[in-house]
Amino acid sequence: MKYTFFLFLLLANCTSTLEKDSTKNPSKIYTNSIITDNYELILPAAEQKGVLILFPGFPETPEKIKEEFKIIGPALNEGIAIVLMKFNRRLWLETEEKFRLTKIINDLFGLQNLSADKVYIGGFSSGGNISLLFANYLAQTQNLIQPKGVFVIDSPVDLLGLHEISKRNIVRNFSEISIQESKMLVQLFEDNFGKPTNGIESYESYAPYTHKTKNLNNLAHLKDLKIRLYTEPDIQWWQESRQNEWEDTNAFFIKNLSLELAKKYGDKVEYIATENRGYRANGQRHPHSWAIVEVDKLIDWIMID
Repeated sequence: MKYTFFLFLLLANCTSTLEKDSTKNPSKIYTNSIITDNYELILPAAEQKGVLILFPGFPETPEKIKEEFKIIGPALNEGIAIVLMKFNRRLWLETEEKFRLTKIINDLFGLQNLSADKVYIGGFSSGGNISLLFANYLAQTQNLIQPKGVFVIDSPVDLLGLHEISKRNIVRNFSEISIQESKMLVQLFEDNFGKPTNGIESYESYAPYTHKTKNLNNLAHLKDLKIRLYTEPDIQWWQESRQNEWEDTNAFFIKNLSLELAKKYGDKVEYIATENRGYRANGQRHPHSWAIVEVDKLIDWIMID
């Protein structure tokens, strides 16, 4: 199964061409960076004590991550190397993509002589889906690189749910951003998975989680990992901006995913609901932002086993 790639506004959750970041300030350039076609690696000046692999949101690049997520400086100060992946425009992983990502990461650690003792994976929006699925795959295959933890930032973890929300958004006909991306999402899902009325098995096979059936098969190998699920459930913002209800938000599915994961993995699972932290780098209020994460607390979580 292959993606049909669209140059479209994916996820009301991501910055779009109609809601463009107006900041003119370039991201900080790090002299200790190694840039390849697949990633940007930023190394700490002192001893390397950990590795944080970050997957971008659907349209994002490493430059956008540096602009929106103020973790790099604090992480480097703690000896954490940062890997900014260039793997984007994905909501799920095909088998060959899992193979490819594994090779990229294994080669990275080998070529750069990185310690794999403390590896964490995380991502924003669609990048959180990839983080969960890839961490599970590494654990399942007992790859040499084994993450200690994985986190997501307001990710659309339920693909079937996202299809249903998109259909409702089209009927609402309220926000131009929402209408455009919802139409594209419906086409993307139905081109790849078919109409849910004909069966939801394909949706379940690729999604991190399916709320309707409580399906967690694609996260079945995370028992040894710490898991954090970040979201900012600002229902008022979503109602005013998109006419969305609680059941239409990423937060709804993330909350339910956290409950199901906690049944399997206990207190290793943390659901972190923030308030009034969601702002883009240009000052725009948006609960779907990298900024909902409290950087210092995330670094503590990484450093403390």
